[in-house]
Amino acid sequence: MTVEARWPQELETPTAGFFEAFAAQVAAPDGVRDGVREAVKALIPRIDWETYQPHVPHGILGLRSVLRLRPLLDEANFLRALATQLHMAAHEGRRSAAATAQVAAAKGSGSWRNLEAFIQARKPSLAYAEAQGFDLPEAADFQRLGALVEADMANVGHKGIFAWHLGDLHERLERPRATGRRLFGLVAWLAATQEDTFWCRRAAKRLEGAEPRVASGSAQGAAGERDSRELDAGELEAAVREICDLGLVGLMAAFTDRLKRGTPAEELLAALALAAAEKVRDARRDLEGKTAWIFGYLAMLVETHAEDPRTWAQAAALVNLFPTDEADERMQPRSAAAPSAEGLLNAVLDAEVPEAMGQAQGLCRLGQAEATLRTLAAAATFNDPSFNHASHLLAVASAADLLPALPGQVGEAVLVALAKNLANSQGSGDLGRLADRALAGGRGLRAGTE
Repeated sequence: MTVEARWPQELETPTAGFFEAFAAQVAAPDGVRDGVREAVKALIPRIDWETYQPHVPHGILGLRSVLRLRPLLDEANFLRALATQLHMAAHEGRRSAAATAQVAAAKGSGSWRNLEAFIQARKPSLAYAEAQGFDLPEAADFQRLGALVEADMANVGHKGIFAWHLGDLHERLERPRATGRRLFGLVAWLAATQEDTFWCRRAAKRLEGAEPRVASGSAQGAAGERDSRELDAGELEAAVREICDLGLVGLMAAFTDRLKRGTPAEELLAALALAAAEKVRDARRDLEGKTAWIFGYLAMLVETHAEDPRTWAQAAALVNLFPTDEADERMQPRSAAAPSAEGLLNAVLDAEVPEAMGQAQGLCRLGQAEATLRTLAAAATFNDPSFNHASHLLAVASAADLLPALPGQVGEAVLVALAKNLANSQGSGDLGRLADRALAGGRGLRAGTE
């Protein structure tokens, strides 16, 4: 069987030869790009998305995170992450052959009027079909779908995150036509599923008559304009305590007051990210993946330049949703005498949680935040994504999106929390080793033919 035929066949019916087929595919010119395009195009109609509701599988979603992390990874780590993420997607629950054929053939007129009507009427299948009528979805089309679901926090905000992740994945794959329609259709399908606007309606009620837009820029105080990168420690701590410690009613009142005062996005984001880091540090092992999802929602605010105050209030409610421990019971970093990237990687992979936190903190305080992020990205590639629903890759990619928008001390808190998250939720690396073996064999074969 030719290389061109093997990869589609493994996507259709995965076998023990999946990673060998992947290795052959990525060895071809433009093999990574074309292999991911083919996988997305083949798998979206085959995955039985309906049976997962109200949840959504993360195989396709995690592909954007792998490609986002590519500049931070060496080739071996990148290909391992991509191979195991595609393996996860290919093994998600399938529709019957007849149902797959029906979905693959569905095609509407490509009308925005119809698409919005199907979303509002909660008709996912018709929304998907209508999206297939768009000739080539543009970035603006994904953004428009994202705007339609801004107020919808069903399944803790998956709809908005899917919209911008899959839109970004489309761009990273160089905007393929058929694959783009499938990605656009999946976002449309998800947008049309059951909605949850509970938090949005409560925020809107408290913002009635004000409706401020959340803008970038520094806050204007009595002493003149203040650099938002140098936040007042007392104000920041007060905001964090409101987000973490108040009940939902009290939080909504306090946070919407901040919105009405015109608090700029940079200050809101710093407080939310610091509160999220605290929640991640407090998470039990069985809640690590779910809690780290907060970073993904905050990254969405940054990447989409969110201005709707209700969206920011929803972010605060999402952070508040997860439990907080007493400060004296929180796991603390164990100081490292000579912090290093190697020490951090080993601590994470050996599930040595305080040591991993200490290594990350030490590196950050030596001015090596980027090296810390790169090491955590590498660590995430060793974990089987199906073990934790790709939460490691999603969390690290989200941190990569967030860090440029955060003050240094907040970025450090995020990286220390991320080190704790990864070290405390290590799973099997067996799948990655199988991928490594196949990829090494593929490299040896290529070297022998040159």
